[in-house]
Amino acid sequence: MPLEMNRDVFITCAVTGSGGTQDRSPHVPRSPKQIADSAIAAAKAGAAVVHCHVRDPETGAPSRDLALYREVTDRIRDAEVDAVLNLTAGMGGDMVFGGVENPLPLTEAGTDLVGATERVAHVAECLPEICTLDCGTMNFAEADYVMTNTPGALRAMGKMMTDLGVKPEIEAFDTGHLWFAKQLVKEGILEPNALVQLCMGVPWGAPDDLNTFMAMVNNVPDEWTFSAFSLGRNEMAYVAASVLAGGNVRVGLEDNLWLGKGVLAENWQLVERAGNIIENMGARVIGPQEVREKLGLTKRAPRG
Repeated sequence: MPLEMNRDVFITCAVTGSGGTQDRSPHVPRSPKQIADSAIAAAKAGAAVVHCHVRDPETGAPSRDLALYREVTDRIRDAEVDAVLNLTAGMGGDMVFGGVENPLPLTEAGTDLVGATERVAHVAECLPEICTLDCGTMNFAEADYVMTNTPGALRAMGKMMTDLGVKPEIEAFDTGHLWFAKQLVKEGILEPNALVQLCMGVPWGAPDDLNTFMAMVNNVPDEWTFSAFSLGRNEMAYVAASVLAGGNVRVGLEDNLWLGKGVLAENWQLVERAGNIIENMGARVIGPQEVREKLGLTKRAPRG
């Protein structure tokens, strides 16, 4: 397909993630206050959307604690700066096998496998504008770890999100994930104007070479909105690549810890750099209200 550059671009900041980065940089936020403060600083720097996981405040380990999500949500909603809130729903699908010769029983350490309703419980409580839907099962870098998202679970979670009025952000790590996402739209589980994040360079999903990236882009329906990111040193290169291909961008400490060689980044710095790239390409960085209008989002207070 011919390239059609996006002239009105929104930036998503992936604030902290769930990976083992908390001991590699002092800037990776752990507590709800730290996560919210980092998200707010990113919003002030130009991020229209803040994508949040939560972590155990003491250990930095990934968490699904509803109270932690609620505190992050309340702090961001109460801030003086506006932001579209995007909460992960990826937790609860982690399966670690016992080894290549004895895969069962599963290894307790690292396994976090729960039902669809429990995986969406914090979304139902916090009512963000957006939450993620990892649209497939895949191997990650660890030898015996599998990110598990079965078709049945995705149908159930997708329907819950749609019924809640929360827009799923399809996270596609390969072309097959887009194929299934289109099936969810066909079945009426997801709305036709879907939102998708193209996740490039995540082992062992789609590699972040440009041929693979354009294959992903070319599998996104015209009526969908897409964003893209890559990891580490390629994070900023994919800001330019995604805008040039017609998409939006994601940066943040979930995907990359570095501002430059030997210089650890903060989230707001990555957002600021992405904004400079976008504007130097002749495009415009849009804010949260324009994103809500573009995607049909409604900002709501959490339940209770």
